[in-house]
Amino acid sequence: MNRRTFFRQAGTMGVGAAAATTLAAPAIAQENPKISWRMTSSFTKGLDILFGAGQIVADHVREASGGNFVIEHFAGGEIVPALQAADAVSAGTVEMAHTCAYYYVGKDPTFALGTSIPFGLNARQTNAWFNQAGGNELLNEFLSGYNIHSILLGNTGAQMGGWFRKEINTIEDLKGLKMRIAGLTGQVMQKVGVTPQQIAGGDVYAALEKGTIDATEFVGPYDDQKLGFYKVAKYYYYPAWWEGGPAVHAFVNLEKYNSLPEHYKRMLNDACAAGSASMLERYDTRNATALKELVAEGAILRPFSQEILDASYKAAMETYAEISANNAAFKKIYDSQQAFKKDAYLWAQIAEYSYDTFMMIQQRNGTL
Repeated sequence: MNRRTFFRQAGTMGVGAAAATTLAAPAIAQENPKISWRMTSSFTKGLDILFGAGQIVADHVREASGGNFVIEHFAGGEIVPALQAADAVSAGTVEMAHTCAYYYVGKDPTFALGTSIPFGLNARQTNAWFNQAGGNELLNEFLSGYNIHSILLGNTGAQMGGWFRKEINTIEDLKGLKMRIAGLTGQVMQKVGVTPQQIAGGDVYAALEKGTIDATEFVGPYDDQKLGFYKVAKYYYYPAWWEGGPAVHAFVNLEKYNSLPEHYKRMLNDACAAGSASMLERYDTRNATALKELVAEGAILRPFSQEILDASYKAAMETYAEISANNAAFKKIYDSQQAFKKDAYLWAQIAEYSYDTFMMIQQRNGTL
């Protein structure tokens, strides 16, 4: 700006205002730098609720930053394979991933506690433990060793126990069964005779159709209907005792996260909170309708027997004791979750359980 223009502006705005206008642009640019990230997902675009939660984050961050902080969102396999998302973040190949921690139990069983373990926390307990009872801090203490910072980005609610080609009534029926199942549950399932298989969501239908596996679990009615499992395995079991309230996370390269301006970190955290809330709300809205449609299409609903639940619970407790004896990181987080769960269920059975039980009875009686 030349001297004549400066004083002409000063005459109408005042010298201080003219000077502020001159200095504002570079100051704002410095406070709101242009940042472009890539986020890989462990989910396909067809799984619109899971994949969509990541898109909510990308959209919110872009809008909140006025287009200065941009996150490009890629489906599993577009940049890296779906189950290598954490590795890509750790190495800095991408800045961010939307994934489930328990996909990476091969590295350390502690990863499972970031998502869900058999007979673990339910959805409300999971969210509360992470956000209010130190869970975020405990998980990030562990993940820092992998150059990862995690932010809660979703919860599916209690899942279904999966699709089976034949009826499963006893523990004997599980022996020798090849089942796609993720996380630490595979180790527990091995104790009751199942041969676990870890397969990315997009490949499960083909494996079930070809007979590579005998059974699969995924999420719940809405996603399962989309994936068409009922066409190749008609017995639909409940509940998924291994996923009472599994968390999904944004994994962010730790160095990249730490380098963000503080208000960009806030944008990212707030966007993840919005995406997380949306996921559970959308599943709660859509699963009931999808379940009715699946039954109409031939799915046969079956509960897991008490024998199977009891044997599986025992196997799970044995597994946690064995891991805790040799893995301090696992024990620290597991003990925190267990202590929280005990208190949470004391409260839940007084209020939530009593209320829900009464209302469900009204539903069954046709008075709801």
